[in-house]
Amino acid sequence: MSNFVSLKRCFREPIPEIFDAARYLDAAVSAHLRGHNNVAMELFALASDPKVWAWTDSVWGKNSPYVIVKKQPNNVLSEKIPSRMPTSAQKAELHKRDGFHCRFCGIPVIRADIRKIIQKIYPTAVQWGRTNASQHAAFQCMWAQYDHVVPHSHGGANDLENLVITCAACNFGKMEYTLEELGLIDPRTFPPVKSTWDGLERINCL
Repeated sequence: MSNFVSLKRCFREPIPEIFDAARYLDAAVSAHLRGHNNVAMELFALASDPKVWAWTDSVWGKNSPYVIVKKQPNNVLSEKIPSRMPTSAQKAELHKRDGFHCRFCGIPVIRADIRKIIQKIYPTAVQWGRTNASQHAAFQCMWAQYDHVVPHSHGGANDLENLVITCAACNFGKMEYTLEELGLIDPRTFPPVKSTWDGLERINCL
């Protein structure tokens, strides 16, 4: 039994600025595809909102007030499945199933490969330094991750049934803890978010 009074769907509810940033990014890609590079650059820069960065850092940062762990008795596994990241084919299947939204908090997500393409075209507007603080706020927040719902340390498998799409904050906030230890509802009990958001994938069609 969980020691939590009530379970929650995600660590922290998304703030409106995250969805504003997603609209800026979407408009920026549309402008780029129409050849309006100056407009695209301005929109990419506008999406790097300090409030979005602060939201992400508040979840995955050290001593987060939103990630509270109630450790459960450790069950020693005699045969633990080796940890393995999903293959490219599995990732494609996951995005086909989950779309481009975090299964925990529901925010839009963007694959790292797409961010790298955009960063190469617009290096001054889409910065990606070695530290969290030097990375573009929206792309950092919406960085698509592939989470094992049941961690390997607790017997979690590598199959699609145990994998979900998440944002960076939810994935790094969850770490190797179980849903029960974090007081989180299993994201697989909620249907994937349906929207027109394509993860900016259309920029990869050039």
